[in-house]
Amino acid sequence: MRKLILFIATSLDGYIAGPNEQIDWLFADQDYGYRDFYARIDTVLMGRKTYDLSLSFGEYPYPGAAAYVFSRTPRPPDGHAQFVAGDVGAFVERLKRQPGRDIWLVGGGEIVRECLVADTIDEFVISVHPILLGAGLALFPPGFPRRPLRLCSAQHFDSGLVQTAYARAP
Repeated sequence: MRKLILFIATSLDGYIAGPNEQIDWLFADQDYGYRDFYARIDTVLMGRKTYDLSLSFGEYPYPGAAAYVFSRTPRPPDGHAQFVAGDVGAFVERLKRQPGRDIWLVGGGEIVRECLVADTIDEFVISVHPILLGAGLALFPPGFPRRPLRLCSAQHFDSGLVQTAYARAP
């Protein structure tokens, strides 16, 4: 069965974006394992706000991957993604049973929380940037049950970024 992997960046104080959804603080000076990770997946899953933000980057950032965007407002496919609604957990479980490589849970916080509630995230790869934002969009918004995790790896970079990988504890 395919795995759902949260591969995401956060500030040291736990925000994935600043108070006005700004992400200008994210490091782009090196790869940080992105290319190797992207080779493991063939599907991306994200919330509508994250998808809209990704379209502002210029070139579409998820080439060759099937994209599913959760949205409360129905929309037809747009050439990059299919828009879905309903029970996130049930959708993810169906997706994980389909053939293919792993699935990247891109974000944002609301869909991450829904996946935590449904207990569908298999791995967490979190890149912690050495910055305190003070406010913003939380990586893990409140409202999900306790989830014990097992540390799989930790790597630090010269930039001060620390990347940790966790799996669900047995």
